Amino acid sequence: MDRPFLDLGPCGPLRGRLRVPGDKSVTHRGLMLLALAEGEGRLYHPLKAGDTLSTVRVLRALGAEIEEEGPHFLVRGRGLRLKEPEDVLDCGNAGTLMRLLLGILAGQEGLFAVLTGDASLRRRPMGRVAAPLRAMGAQVDGREGGDKAPLAVRGTSLRGLRYVLPVPSAQVKSALLLAGLFAEGVTEVLEPTPTRDHTERLFRHFGLPLERGEGWVRTFRTGPFPARDLTVPGDFSSAAFFLVAALLVPGSEVVVEGVGLNPTRTGLLQVLKAMGAEVEWRVLEGEAGEPVGYVRARHSPLQGVAVDPGLIPLMVDEVPALAAAAAWAEGETFIPGLSELRVKESDRLSAIARNLRALGVEAEEGPDWLRVRGGGVRPGTVEPFHDHRIAMAFAVAGLPVGVRILEPEWAEISYPGFFQDLKRLCGGS
Repeated sequence: MDRPFLDLGPCGPLRGRLRVPGDKSVTHRGLMLLALAEGEGRLYHPLKAGDTLSTVRVLRALGAEIEEEGPHFLVRGRGLRLKEPEDVLDCGNAGTLMRLLLGILAGQEGLFAVLTGDASLRRRPMGRVAAPLRAMGAQVDGREGGDKAPLAVRGTSLRGLRYVLPVPSAQVKSALLLAGLFAEGVTEVLEPTPTRDHTERLFRHFGLPLERGEGWVRTFRTGPFPARDLTVPGDFSSAAFFLVAALLVPGSEVVVEGVGLNPTRTGLLQVLKAMGAEVEWRVLEGEAGEPVGYVRARHSPLQGVAVDPGLIPLMVDEVPALAAAAAWAEGETFIPGLSELRVKESDRLSAIARNLRALGVEAEEGPDWLRVRGGGVRPGTVEPFHDHRIAMAFAVAGLPVGVRILEPEWAEISYPGFFQDLKRLCGGS
């Protein structure tokens, strides 16, 4: 059967200002916490795309009332007690939804639920969340010993625990903190390597118990808490593709406005600066504890670098965009610490390496590393592997010379209108 495709470029200079859709991570978490709050609250400028709309559908099935008010959501919460669903909860392609929801459902005493998702999500590991939740007293089971969906959860009485993250994971940390709101005693998570802290910032926004120190965070059982309105910043992970596109196409200058600049998310900016990129950013305001500002990027000749492995947890979703930049950089770029990319929407590490080679770039992958010898790409065809970030990253990588993207609709998972925005900045070409 013929597959849909989109031919892009070559593109002339990208020029203009842009606001990207709302942050996916903040939208997921904001919806969940509003569903647990008492009363009603509005989520302003959320991401309305495949993954977050899955969260809306699942929370409605659990009894939350969620209405669309133009671009916003009005949420009437359940006051910590969700309704037992009448059917299986379909999480679609949303790993964040499934993992964080496990933490919430584990503490809903007596409630039974089954979680599933699409073929990609059913392949992704869930044992990293299920195992510590079981240590708290949760009842979680599923395929392959509870590591793969479908997953069955029966809410129980939980007890706090002290848990050291074996691998950097904001999703595991967040699931345990959410479970900790229902657990007796202290729930403490230690992270040897910092990860994104949206959950902690939202706990503060909603007045939930939270203590933080260097390398640790803890929470406690909570009582009912009131809903509060929340404004979602623009998603830095979405902005990254346009910043890299501006760096690659001669004559380009792009400003992304209203974007979240949480320092646990912006490791890519540090790497691009080290590569010689002319990129600047400034925080102008804050929303719900999240710093918000603008980023400006101008076309720049780039040099390959060896990336500091400590930066990877601060840019794990931006590695595909970095690979696009590395393809055009002079010399070699080495990116370590990429084991997490093996268990994303695709085997993202393999998908990056294969698409780089399809565009004529010398790329080598190891178990958890990528080596790219840049210098430019040639026209070719990109396989997204059912992964939104792969589709967008290689649209950007091929933009200066022209590229064919198979199944471009995968970009809609996190960025509805991505290709329209790209066309506009390219002057309609």
